[in-house]
Amino acid sequence: MRTSAQPVEIQPADFHSEARFINRELSWLAFNERVLAEADNIRHPLLERLRFLSISANNLDEFYMVRVAGLKGQHIAGITTRSQDGLTPAQQLEAIQQRAGKLMADQQVAWMGLRRQLDEAGFAVIEPADFEPGDRAWLEGRFMADVFPVLTPLAIDPAHPFPFVANRGFGLVLELERIADGTRLQALILIPPAVDRFIRLPGERIRFLPIEQMIALFLDHLFPGFAVVAQGVFRVLRDSEVEIEEEAEDLVRLYESALKRRRRGHVILLAVDSTMPADLRRFLMERLDAAPADVFAGGEILGLNDTEQLIIDERPGLVFTPYHARFPERIRDFGGDCFAAIRQKDIIVHHPYESFAATTERFITPFSSLKIRSRTIFPLSHSMSSGVSASSMASSTSIPPWIAPLTTPATLTFAPETR
Repeated sequence: MRTSAQPVEIQPADFHSEARFINRELSWLAFNERVLAEADNIRHPLLERLRFLSISANNLDEFYMVRVAGLKGQHIAGITTRSQDGLTPAQQLEAIQQRAGKLMADQQVAWMGLRRQLDEAGFAVIEPADFEPGDRAWLEGRFMADVFPVLTPLAIDPAHPFPFVANRGFGLVLELERIADGTRLQALILIPPAVDRFIRLPGERIRFLPIEQMIALFLDHLFPGFAVVAQGVFRVLRDSEVEIEEEAEDLVRLYESALKRRRRGHVILLAVDSTMPADLRRFLMERLDAAPADVFAGGEILGLNDTEQLIIDERPGLVFTPYHARFPERIRDFGGDCFAAIRQKDIIVHHPYESFAATTERFITPFSSLKIRSRTIFPLSHSMSSGVSASSMASSTSIPPWIAPLTTPATLTFAPETR
């Protein structure tokens, strides 16, 4: 039998070609897109899908605060060294801006879809237009009792400069007009992170109101004698990359200072809601020293990582069925004493299928009260095994009798249990 197949010349592989590599930052964004895709997976319960959305948003925050911040630092420093895939820091930032912008827009689309489905399931995130009789009066009482005391309204003028907005800072920006003489000024309300992002309203039906909308209802309490001309919600991410010198003399002090700098790093991303007027947006950009490329505008809710606060236990049908780990039978045979079971024979524990509390945690906890000089963990031949050396304890330590057999130079192992 004849065929028309023709021999094909195989080109030699170019092991130095940039096309062989995938950019690390774009690969990470692709991973987070797959996390977000789980929020659209109809096989998951609704609140678990919301959890994936929250995880995706939190991941993206960390990505901006560390990876994008590092690239921006290189770009500002004039570094043009190319990555293995052939991109300079400036080119990587441009590619990230396009990919991450789409990802943030997709997160907002996912949120709006989940919000509609949750509402149909009797779990609503509402707006003031959805209030029932008595809701506003109840919210005002809650606002005056719990929220008003922790807010600091800030008027921005020559005598009151723009305040520092911390990393992940979140708040309202306002344009106000004094009723008495028509004088206009800008103002800020920074919302403390300790305040709940979503306020639950009373009633049989589960209903939540975002905290920024609650505050917007009662601005007259914060700025008496002023009328609100325009307003918007904003959120700030700052450079949180930490560089540590391995040869530092005092690592504790070095970490303390580095963590303080994280809070006050350069603005990496300024997110504003889609209804914010252009004048207020420019005002924020100028005062926060944010470039147009650093601004994301759009969406119903900023800081979607806070939606994890909506995941409650009252609707078990909207979350995964809890998994209860199995108590290892070998340890049960010794009355729950994992050390007695280990003395007789090595054990392998499969987490999360078998109880962590009855095994690994039970083993580690007693050592927290001892003066341990070193604790060595190293791999064994079995891929799911681990060993713990507990032989390097201070001689001055009084060792409980049940730990004494474990302090010999012998290696302690948790090994797979055959069934």
